[in-house]
Amino acid sequence: MPRDFLKGAQDEYDVVVIGSGLAGLTSANILGRAGHRVLLLEQHYKLGGLATWFLRPGSHTFDISLHGFPHGMIKSCRRYWNRDISDRIVQLKNIRFDNPQFSLTTTFDREDFSRLLVEQFDQDPETVKSFFDTARGMNFYDDQTTTTGELFERFFPGRNDIVRLLMEPITYANGSTLEDPAITYGIVFSNFMSKGVYIYEGGTDDLIKRMKKELESNGVDIRINCPVDHIDIKDGRVNAVRVGDRTIRCRAVVSNANLRTTILKMIGEEKLDADYVQRTNAVRLNNSSTQVYMALKEGETIDESSGDLFFTSTAEEFKTESLLSRDITSRTFSFYYPRTRPWKTKERYAVVSSTNANWSDWNDLNEQDYEASKQDLVETTIDALERYLPGVRDKIEHAEAATPRTFQHYTLHERGASFGTKFEGLGVSRELPSQVGGMYHAGSVGIIMSGWLGAINYGVIVSNEVDQLLTSESSPV
Repeated sequence: MPRDFLKGAQDEYDVVVIGSGLAGLTSANILGRAGHRVLLLEQHYKLGGLATWFLRPGSHTFDISLHGFPHGMIKSCRRYWNRDISDRIVQLKNIRFDNPQFSLTTTFDREDFSRLLVEQFDQDPETVKSFFDTARGMNFYDDQTTTTGELFERFFPGRNDIVRLLMEPITYANGSTLEDPAITYGIVFSNFMSKGVYIYEGGTDDLIKRMKKELESNGVDIRINCPVDHIDIKDGRVNAVRVGDRTIRCRAVVSNANLRTTILKMIGEEKLDADYVQRTNAVRLNNSSTQVYMALKEGETIDESSGDLFFTSTAEEFKTESLLSRDITSRTFSFYYPRTRPWKTKERYAVVSSTNANWSDWNDLNEQDYEASKQDLVETTIDALERYLPGVRDKIEHAEAATPRTFQHYTLHERGASFGTKFEGLGVSRELPSQVGGMYHAGSVGIIMSGWLGAINYGVIVSNEVDQLLTSESSPV
């Protein structure tokens, strides 16, 4: 008899949170801490969404996500999780670039980038200052017609090399392109530029373990292997969720699932205004990615001068389409040293390569061609790494690839989208409660709310709105 993962679950909760990505986890934690009865449902057998990990024989642990988030992560984790988590967030100080246009190392903060732009790229200091001030001053309500490409042309006309320096890391961080609204770049870039790039030291497995402990201490009922089939609506507001043969009543739902999946499949078009459905159907999904996970044999090492994040490319100049092409020219390598997981008894070194990718380039392959393409991705990636770490192929004990199909399989995100939806998704996401009472969405939308910090902060925004709703309904008139 299959295991009943909902055994012992109540028939009714104040809030059901669908999905345990960082936005869902944070929403559940805040609402549980506020005293609401919270049920967290995750369709996978692990928590974390794309902020998760997997194990391989030989004491190898791989983080799924490419690391790197702004300094603001410390404040958000301290306030909405705990100091035990926030104190483990540390800065990456060795970020490297190598491509035909330039090669450099940076701490990836405003001061160092300003120095590089003036000294290495021969830019006027006042122009550099004005660019950073403009990016920092951007907000959600700014002009959305100016593209990121137009923003660069305004400050650095004809300087594709500067565009590459300023844009390539952000494209890897949240999937944004030169054609997207400038605010989707400016807000994220200025967040990183405040104090550099940070990671969680201890690995995603340690982070999720500590988050789970905090959730449980706040009374959140956590259930894995529990995909939500449908969200029931009654008299224009949320009434229940259906999981298999169980119907669980609730006063509010926070969906951390893909925006389009939440609205078009879990709720259903017939329950919503035709105009809203039309705008939801028009929301574009963001791109996906491929990864190659490489673990070194026991006793083999990588010198830390190799860097923490290493943005490499063989393309002669920066082009958005080249970042997405199956003919891979650009790879970002993330290096994992023993200090990444200092609690492990065996010292282990690993390298993860990440490339942006199109779903269409992988979806239509038959199984034989698909496996061959994955193996080719592994081999060409190791070849590319050999250029910087001669002899590394002989040091590698295990290597495997993940594709957009991999991400769709484990997360159920449409087309394996790594960064949710394009910018128009933000408005659709925010409008959901006005379409269905008590129904909220918190996920990777609009690029601004992408990445680890964006996901957590969107979870904060939504959970505060849910708390206000539940509190007002419980208060006597």
